[in-house]
Amino acid sequence: MTTPVEIWTYRNLIWNLTQRELRSRYKKSILGWLWSLINPAATLLIFSVVFGTFLRIVPPPFPDGSEGIFAIYLFAGLIIWNFFNGTVTGAMGALQGAGPLLSKVYFPPACPAIANMITVLTQTLLESLILVVVLLVIGNLGWQIVLFPVLMVFVMLFSLGIGLFVSIYNVYYRDVSYLVTILLQALFYATPIIYTINLVPDQLFGLPMNTLVRLNPITQMVDFSRDLFYLQQLPSWSTVIGLAVSCTLTFAVGWWLFGRKALTVTEEL
Repeated sequence: MTTPVEIWTYRNLIWNLTQRELRSRYKKSILGWLWSLINPAATLLIFSVVFGTFLRIVPPPFPDGSEGIFAIYLFAGLIIWNFFNGTVTGAMGALQGAGPLLSKVYFPPACPAIANMITVLTQTLLESLILVVVLLVIGNLGWQIVLFPVLMVFVMLFSLGIGLFVSIYNVYYRDVSYLVTILLQALFYATPIIYTINLVPDQLFGLPMNTLVRLNPITQMVDFSRDLFYLQQLPSWSTVIGLAVSCTLTFAVGWWLFGRKALTVTEEL
């Protein structure tokens, strides 16, 4: 099984794979890297109009008591979701795309997934910077933002663990990619990103639905982000400890399962 020490040994390869992905992402595009701003901006605009204007979902007020802005409330949640979604889906494509290279030269099969995560992280940091600038302009930026790297560590562990798991099983069972697409769509709407948690009923179909949604690690990470960016408050210790445990465990299980199946992955690719 691949160890972190071995991954570190191949850090130059990971960096080269990341650079290749960054260069090719908007290759032959007229607007180039502007699309990295246009795509999330378009998504934010559509959701803001549909859910903030048409459905009139009311976000919490700002810490100073002033009326909240749904677009900013939404953006603080989308940053987390976009990273998670991009890391998971990108890991599958990264491993498949590295097949020809992996069959010629040995390197840890986890490297393409890690390189993809770094590529997605670049996009996330850019989106976060835009949000910080907007909050600074409207005067709603608190010191709590310094904890954002801690949140991103949790998100990276969780996302990479899931990404490694689905990427390796997608090599052996191509149905996985289709199933993951469906599950991610369901998970997006099952997470209070475009709506507030108070809209989720306490009981639904005999299940404690509100409690289940709150226990969702993605929900907790989205709330963590909104605490830092929007509400200017620290998350509870129970949230931090819970995320530390669940994200580390998810990564460990994903890494272990990936390592077991990766022994024969070259033959399948």
